[in-house]
Amino acid sequence: MTKGIFIVGTDTDVGKTVVTAALMHVLRSNGYNATYFKAALSGALEVGKNLIPGDTKLVSEVSNLKEAYENITPYIYKTAVSPHLAGMIHNNPINLDVVEAKYSYLKKKYDYIIAEGSGGIVCPLIYSGDEVYLLENLIKDLGMPVIIVARAGLATINHTILTVKYIEALGIKIKGIIVNNYEKGLLCEDNIKMIKKLTKVPIIGKLEHMETLEGSMNEIIRKNADKSFNANEIIDYMDVI
Repeated sequence: MTKGIFIVGTDTDVGKTVVTAALMHVLRSNGYNATYFKAALSGALEVGKNLIPGDTKLVSEVSNLKEAYENITPYIYKTAVSPHLAGMIHNNPINLDVVEAKYSYLKKKYDYIIAEGSGGIVCPLIYSGDEVYLLENLIKDLGMPVIIVARAGLATINHTILTVKYIEALGIKIKGIIVNNYEKGLLCEDNIKMIKKLTKVPIIGKLEHMETLEGSMNEIIRKNADKSFNANEIIDYMDVI
């Protein structure tokens, strides 16, 4: 049976992709047959006549995943806006049948799936008439529990607690919180203490601040991942999907 987990951020640009790449690296470098899945990506890189999903490229390269991009990120948009708006701009709205077909394909081929969201938990994916389909709806439809990625620094207490309370109200299982861009010091340590106390959700990992993500980006992420995460523990956070 395939097991999976969905990575959700407290908001956009919180570091979901770097954390996901780190988790994927730890699993695959330890021999686990794991794949990445991101239903939709906006703000793709334009290389010649091709659109390259930057997040998918990073995760694949860091973890040595060789799956075709179209199978793990079926919707790729050039314009860096919410997927529902990008779909309208490019006349290519998300079709849930396509997403489900790609997800089913991956479930048959891989033992473990780490899915990543677009933006935060309330990110709109589809807008049709009066109906709005949000990231939260996708998570429920895929039947996955979540790990929340939170910033380590200022304002993270508010963002993280609001995200936790909202997800709990939806009835979605939260397996833990990963703190990204962690630096040892009073601010980060107090933020973590307050988040644990106010949410009662465990902090299951801290990915250290990286001075640069240029040049040897992939190796920097791998090095930090190996220090921060354990493959068996990652598997334990996953549920059968």
